[in-house]
Amino acid sequence: MKLAELLKDAGAVEIHAAPELEISDVAYDSRAVTQGAAFVAIRGFESDGHRYIPQAVRNGAACVICEEAPQDGVPYVIVRDSRLALAILSRNLFRDPAGELTLIGVTGTNGKTTTTYLVKHLLEQKAGAKVGLIGTNGNMIGSELLHTERTTPESRELQQLLREMADAGCTHVVMEVSSHSLVLHRVAGLRFAVGVFTNLTQDHLDFHRTMEEYARAKALLFPMCSRAVINLDDAWSGFMLERCPCEALTFSERAGDLTASDIALTSSGVEFTAAYKGRAERVRLGIPGLFSVYNALGVIGTGLSLGLSLADCADSLASGRGVKGRVEVVPTDGDYTILIDYAHTPDALENVLKSMRAVTRGRLVALFGCGGDRDRTKRPIMGRIAADNADFVVVTSDNPRTEKPEAIIEDILAGMEQSATPREVICGRPEAIEWAIEHHEPGDVIVLAGKGHEDYQIVGHEKHHMDEREIVADILEKRKRDR
Repeated sequence: MKLAELLKDAGAVEIHAAPELEISDVAYDSRAVTQGAAFVAIRGFESDGHRYIPQAVRNGAACVICEEAPQDGVPYVIVRDSRLALAILSRNLFRDPAGELTLIGVTGTNGKTTTTYLVKHLLEQKAGAKVGLIGTNGNMIGSELLHTERTTPESRELQQLLREMADAGCTHVVMEVSSHSLVLHRVAGLRFAVGVFTNLTQDHLDFHRTMEEYARAKALLFPMCSRAVINLDDAWSGFMLERCPCEALTFSERAGDLTASDIALTSSGVEFTAAYKGRAERVRLGIPGLFSVYNALGVIGTGLSLGLSLADCADSLASGRGVKGRVEVVPTDGDYTILIDYAHTPDALENVLKSMRAVTRGRLVALFGCGGDRDRTKRPIMGRIAADNADFVVVTSDNPRTEKPEAIIEDILAGMEQSATPREVICGRPEAIEWAIEHHEPGDVIVLAGKGHEDYQIVGHEKHHMDEREIVADILEKRKRDR
């Protein structure tokens, strides 16, 4: 592709390169530069890409896209914002794949993954669409599962993935849109047919600093959308609606365009009556918890916004299935239940515990930790929530990263000081899970919170394999042998 084509709408301020220069690729990591590529120098949080321009040139960069002039005599282009430019350059490089797709973006703190999977199921079942999916649990092209490192990929990888989806025959793509991706321009240049807001609760304050800043990041999605679907019962819904220039469909238990009434919660799922514009349908979803009602409403709102009927949406949800690591039931060897859930924020932990309280015959046991190198302020809050909502708490490790697990646990315990709820502290997570199983009582529900779909633990900068499903299975096998 010629440089002039690549630079279209990329915010070039100065061009010190021939417009006819042939560019073979776009790279933002100097180590990934190949012969003839354009290297985009990005100012990161830990390093400045401008420092790596010499390495990029040695690796064959034909041009540098940067915010300040390089000293290497290489052709270069000055842009106002390298991160934003990377997104637009990548879109141009891959021939605007999103223009060939109907995009649905889901943002919020909790519920994004389940919502995206249920929307994918709805579109495949009722619209006959081939659907791509991008999110925390992985990326999918139809039924093909691809591994992912981030909820929303960096813009260059995102545009490449969208091109692969379009070329594979996908007509729709449903994706989780993280607050980081919005602030860091990973999704810049995209246009969403529908944007969904699930909820906003405390998370990522190590990055955003305040809840209002976090909310502003989430709200950046809606100017990129043709329609919005907003959870009216969330405290931040007004904030989102004020910043939503497109048509919005609201959902709620009590008010809004789409409502839920006659809600029934069971250990196997939820039922409710959904009403929209004078029509009503009984909805059944086989995922327990009140939060499943809100996830279902978000899915229905998305379907309605895309022209599907309320009846079609309700029928699709009846055959919808849960997502790995979201209220996932793990087989046990007795009269007790083990659930794995990704709940790693205060609100998510409170939601899953309150939901399970209604269906627990014995004790409700919460086993959890908090991630290292992340928002420390939520640790005592989660400790207090666990103590207030569970009958027994096992405090353990999560992904400690570069922090000492014992120090993270101390932060959690600070929130439990005023509580009489019994607890056990076991730093090693596999050992903690084994302790909880060995000390279970009939009718107990043991919630393993925080890891969810993850099959690893991050210690230092290293990822170590650790799948809670395998841990439970190994413990049960050992118990069987010891009998």
